[in-house]
Amino acid sequence: MKVIGVIPARYASSRFPGKPLMDICGKPMVWWVYSQVKKVPEVNEVYVATDDERIRSQCEALSVKCLMTPECPEHISRVQSVSEQIQADYYVCVNGDEPLIDPDSIHRVLCDAVSLQEYYHGAVRKLTDPIETIDSANIKVVLSKSRKGVYMSRTPVPYPKGTLFFSYYKYVGIEVFTKEGLDFFVNSGQGILEKIEDIDHLRFIENGKEICFTEIDSESLSVDTLKDLEKVRRIMQRKLESGELNI
Repeated sequence: MKVIGVIPARYASSRFPGKPLMDICGKPMVWWVYSQVKKVPEVNEVYVATDDERIRSQCEALSVKCLMTPECPEHISRVQSVSEQIQADYYVCVNGDEPLIDPDSIHRVLCDAVSLQEYYHGAVRKLTDPIETIDSANIKVVLSKSRKGVYMSRTPVPYPKGTLFFSYYKYVGIEVFTKEGLDFFVNSGQGILEKIEDIDHLRFIENGKEICFTEIDSESLSVDTLKDLEKVRRIMQRKLESGELNI
Protein backbone atom coordinates (compact mmCIF):
# COMPACT_ATOMS: atom_id res chain seq x y z
CA MET A 1 0.00 0.00 0.00
CA LYS A 2 1.38 3.40 -0.99
CA VAL A 3 0.39 6.46 1.02
CA ILE A 4 1.28 10.01 0.04
CA GLY A 5 1.08 12.89 2.50
CA VAL A 6 -0.03 16.20 0.98
CA ILE A 7 0.09 19.61 2.66
CA PRO A 8 -1.80 22.17 0.55
CA ALA A 9 -0.27 25.62 1.02
CA ARG A 10 -1.31 28.79 -0.74
CA TYR A 11 0.05 32.25 -0.10
CA ALA A 12 -3.01 34.31 -1.04
CA SER A 13 -5.32 33.45 1.87
CA SER A 14 -8.16 35.98 1.98
CA ARG A 15 -8.13 36.14 5.79
CA PHE A 16 -4.40 35.75 6.43
CA PRO A 17 -2.12 36.26 3.39
CA GLY A 18 1.22 34.46 3.62
CA LYS A 19 0.32 32.38 6.65
CA PRO A 20 2.19 29.18 5.57
CA LEU A 21 5.42 31.18 5.95
CA MET A 22 4.60 32.78 9.30
CA ASP A 23 7.41 32.24 11.81
CA ILE A 24 6.78 29.90 14.75
CA CYS A 25 9.78 29.51 17.04
CA GLY A 26 12.26 30.03 14.23
CA LYS A 27 10.61 27.94 11.51
CA PRO A 28 7.80 28.68 9.04
CA MET A 29 4.43 27.18 9.91
CA VAL A 30 4.39 24.83 6.93
CA TRP A 31 7.69 23.29 8.11
CA TRP A 32 6.11 22.30 11.41
CA VAL A 33 3.20 20.60 9.64
CA TYR A 34 5.57 18.78 7.26
CA SER A 35 7.70 17.58 10.18
CA GLN A 36 4.67 16.16 11.98
CA VAL A 37 3.33 14.31 8.93
CA LYS A 38 6.80 12.83 8.31
CA LYS A 39 6.54 11.06 11.69
CA VAL A 40 3.58 8.91 10.57
CA PRO A 41 5.09 5.47 9.77
CA GLU A 42 2.49 4.49 7.13
CA VAL A 43 3.14 7.61 5.03
CA ASN A 44 5.70 6.85 2.34
CA GLU A 45 6.36 10.38 1.06
CA VAL A 46 5.26 13.88 2.08
CA TYR A 47 4.91 16.91 -0.20
CA VAL A 48 3.91 20.51 0.23
CA ALA A 49 1.60 21.37 -2.70
CA THR A 50 1.57 24.99 -3.75
CA ASP A 51 1.27 27.34 -6.71
CA ASP A 52 3.40 30.07 -5.14
CA GLU A 53 7.09 30.52 -5.82
CA ARG A 54 7.72 32.08 -2.39
CA ILE A 55 6.50 28.94 -0.64
CA ARG A 56 8.40 26.68 -3.03
CA SER A 57 11.60 28.63 -2.39
CA GLN A 58 11.25 28.36 1.39
CA CYS A 59 10.56 24.64 1.15
CA GLU A 60 13.66 24.13 -0.98
CA ALA A 61 15.80 26.04 1.54
CA LEU A 62 14.55 23.78 4.35
CA SER A 63 14.84 20.48 2.40
CA VAL A 64 11.05 20.12 2.35
CA LYS A 65 9.71 18.23 -0.68
CA CYS A 66 7.44 20.47 -2.72
CA LEU A 67 5.24 20.00 -5.78
CA MET A 68 4.05 22.88 -7.90
CA THR A 69 0.34 22.61 -8.69
CA PRO A 70 -1.91 24.86 -10.78
CA GLU A 71 -3.97 27.56 -9.13
CA CYS A 72 -6.87 25.69 -7.53
CA PRO A 73 -10.24 26.88 -6.20
CA GLU A 74 -9.90 24.88 -2.97
CA HIS A 75 -7.54 22.48 -1.19
CA ILE A 76 -9.20 19.24 -2.36
CA SER A 77 -8.57 20.19 -5.97
CA ARG A 78 -4.94 20.80 -5.08
CA VAL A 79 -4.65 17.31 -3.59
CA GLN A 80 -6.27 15.93 -6.74
CA SER A 81 -3.63 17.74 -8.78
CA VAL A 82 -0.96 15.91 -6.77
CA SER A 83 -2.75 12.62 -7.50
CA GLU A 84 -2.33 13.34 -11.20
CA GLN A 85 1.43 13.54 -10.68
CA ILE A 86 2.00 10.73 -8.15
CA GLN A 87 0.13 7.44 -8.04
CA ALA A 88 -0.87 6.11 -4.62
CA ASP A 89 -3.56 4.09 -2.87
CA TYR A 90 -4.34 6.83 -0.37
CA TYR A 91 -3.63 10.54 -0.13
CA VAL A 92 -3.44 11.96 3.39
CA CYS A 93 -4.18 15.65 3.34
CA VAL A 94 -3.12 17.70 6.36
CA ASN A 95 -3.97 21.37 6.37
CA GLY A 96 -0.92 23.61 6.19
CA ASP A 97 -2.29 25.83 8.95
CA GLU A 98 -2.37 23.16 11.71
CA PRO A 99 1.21 23.11 13.06
CA LEU A 100 0.11 21.45 16.33
CA ILE A 101 -1.27 18.39 14.55
CA ASP A 102 -0.42 15.12 16.30
CA PRO A 103 1.15 12.32 14.21
CA ASP A 104 -0.78 9.70 16.17
CA SER A 105 -4.05 11.39 15.19
CA ILE A 106 -3.05 11.23 11.53
CA HIS A 107 -2.19 7.54 12.00
CA ARG A 108 -5.61 6.81 13.54
CA VAL A 109 -7.57 8.55 10.79
CA LEU A 110 -5.56 6.79 8.08
CA CYS A 111 -6.00 3.37 9.68
CA ASP A 112 -9.77 3.89 10.00
CA ALA A 113 -10.02 4.94 6.36
CA VAL A 114 -8.08 1.89 5.19
CA SER A 115 -9.98 -0.58 7.38
CA LEU A 116 -13.36 0.78 6.24
CA GLN A 117 -12.23 1.10 2.60
CA GLU A 118 -13.68 4.59 2.30
CA TYR A 119 -12.81 7.17 -0.30
CA TYR A 120 -13.10 10.02 2.20
CA HIS A 121 -12.39 9.91 5.92
CA GLY A 122 -11.82 12.92 8.14
CA ALA A 123 -11.23 13.92 11.74
CA VAL A 124 -13.23 15.78 14.37
CA ARG A 125 -12.72 16.78 17.96
CA LYS A 126 -15.15 17.89 20.65
CA LEU A 127 -15.49 21.61 21.18
CA THR A 128 -15.19 22.68 24.81
CA ASP A 129 -14.50 26.40 24.37
CA PRO A 130 -17.66 28.51 23.76
CA ILE A 131 -15.61 31.04 21.77
CA GLU A 132 -14.39 28.30 19.43
CA THR A 133 -17.95 27.01 19.10
CA ILE A 134 -19.40 30.29 17.85
CA ASP A 135 -16.39 31.13 15.67
CA SER A 136 -17.46 30.78 12.02
CA ALA A 137 -13.89 29.81 11.08
CA ASN A 138 -14.42 26.55 12.97
CA ILE A 139 -16.50 24.16 10.90
CA LYS A 140 -19.01 22.20 12.96
CA VAL A 141 -19.81 18.60 11.98
CA VAL A 142 -23.09 16.81 12.71
CA LEU A 143 -22.48 13.07 13.05
CA SER A 144 -24.73 10.03 12.87
CA LYS A 145 -24.38 7.12 15.32
CA SER A 146 -22.01 5.42 12.89
CA ARG A 147 -19.82 8.56 12.65
CA LYS A 148 -21.03 9.49 9.17
CA GLY A 149 -21.21 13.16 8.34
CA VAL A 150 -24.84 14.30 8.27
CA TYR A 151 -24.11 18.00 7.79
CA MET A 152 -21.34 20.56 8.21
CA SER A 153 -21.83 24.21 9.06
CA ARG A 154 -20.11 27.37 10.26
CA THR A 155 -23.06 27.88 12.59
CA PRO A 156 -23.27 25.86 15.83
CA VAL A 157 -25.52 22.95 14.87
CA PRO A 158 -27.65 21.19 16.01
CA TYR A 159 -29.70 23.77 17.91
CA PRO A 160 -30.15 22.78 21.61
CA LYS A 161 -33.95 23.10 21.87
CA GLY A 162 -34.80 19.63 23.23
CA THR A 163 -31.73 18.86 25.34
CA LEU A 164 -28.36 20.22 26.39
CA PHE A 165 -26.80 16.76 26.75
CA PHE A 166 -24.70 16.64 23.61
CA SER A 167 -21.37 17.89 22.27
CA TYR A 168 -20.46 20.05 19.31
CA TYR A 169 -17.77 18.66 17.03
CA LYS A 170 -15.20 20.61 15.06
CA TYR A 171 -13.64 19.57 11.75
CA VAL A 172 -9.90 19.02 12.12
CA GLY A 173 -7.62 19.30 9.09
CA ILE A 174 -6.75 15.62 8.60
CA GLU A 175 -8.33 13.93 5.58
CA VAL A 176 -7.75 10.68 3.73
CA PHE A 177 -8.78 10.34 0.08
CA THR A 178 -8.60 7.67 -2.57
CA LYS A 179 -7.99 8.70 -6.16
CA GLU A 180 -11.66 7.89 -6.85
CA GLY A 181 -12.81 10.31 -4.17
CA LEU A 182 -10.56 13.10 -5.42
CA ASP A 183 -11.67 12.64 -9.02
CA PHE A 184 -15.33 12.60 -8.01
CA PHE A 185 -14.89 15.91 -6.22
CA VAL A 186 -13.22 17.78 -9.08
CA ASN A 187 -15.63 16.35 -11.66
CA SER A 188 -18.74 17.37 -9.69
CA GLY A 189 -20.10 20.88 -9.74
CA GLN A 190 -20.38 23.05 -6.66
CA GLY A 191 -23.71 22.55 -4.90
CA ILE A 192 -25.93 25.19 -3.34
CA LEU A 193 -25.17 24.18 0.27
CA GLU A 194 -21.44 24.15 -0.45
CA LYS A 195 -21.76 27.63 -1.94
CA ILE A 196 -23.84 28.98 0.96
CA GLU A 197 -21.63 27.63 3.75
CA ASP A 198 -18.34 27.83 1.82
CA ILE A 199 -17.48 24.29 2.98
CA ASP A 200 -15.96 22.03 0.30
CA HIS A 201 -16.98 18.74 1.91
CA LEU A 202 -20.68 19.47 1.47
CA ARG A 203 -20.16 18.55 -2.19
CA PHE A 204 -19.94 14.92 -1.12
CA ILE A 205 -23.00 15.12 1.15
CA GLU A 206 -25.11 16.96 -1.44
CA ASN A 207 -24.35 14.21 -3.95
CA GLY A 208 -25.31 11.41 -1.55
CA LYS A 209 -21.73 10.28 -0.93
CA GLU A 210 -20.89 8.99 2.54
CA ILE A 211 -18.13 10.73 4.44
CA CYS A 212 -16.99 9.38 7.81
CA PHE A 213 -14.99 10.81 10.68
CA THR A 214 -12.73 9.66 13.49
CA GLU A 215 -12.94 11.52 16.78
CA ILE A 216 -9.53 12.54 18.03
CA ASP A 217 -8.41 14.10 21.29
CA SER A 218 -6.12 16.84 20.10
CA GLU A 219 -5.22 20.41 20.98
CA SER A 220 -4.66 21.14 17.31
CA LEU A 221 -5.61 24.68 16.39
CA SER A 222 -6.00 25.96 12.85
CA VAL A 223 -4.29 29.30 12.32
CA ASP A 224 -6.84 31.58 10.68
CA THR A 225 -5.97 34.89 12.35
CA LEU A 226 -3.05 36.68 14.01
CA LYS A 227 -4.63 35.85 17.39
CA ASP A 228 -4.54 32.14 16.47
CA LEU A 229 -0.88 32.50 15.48
CA GLU A 230 0.06 34.06 18.80
CA LYS A 231 -1.74 31.29 20.68
CA VAL A 232 0.06 28.60 18.66
CA ARG A 233 3.40 30.30 19.24
CA ARG A 234 2.85 30.17 23.01
CA ILE A 235 1.85 26.50 22.91
CA MET A 236 4.78 25.60 20.66
CA GLN A 237 7.25 27.44 22.90
CA ARG A 238 5.92 25.56 25.91
CA LYS A 239 6.33 22.23 24.08
CA LEU A 240 9.89 23.08 23.08
CA GLU A 241 10.83 24.09 26.61
CA SER A 242 9.32 20.88 28.05
CA GLY A 243 11.12 18.68 25.49
CA GLU A 244 7.94 17.48 23.77
CA LEU A 245 9.22 18.89 20.48
CA ASN A 246 12.64 19.54 18.98
CA ILE A 247 13.64 21.80 16.12
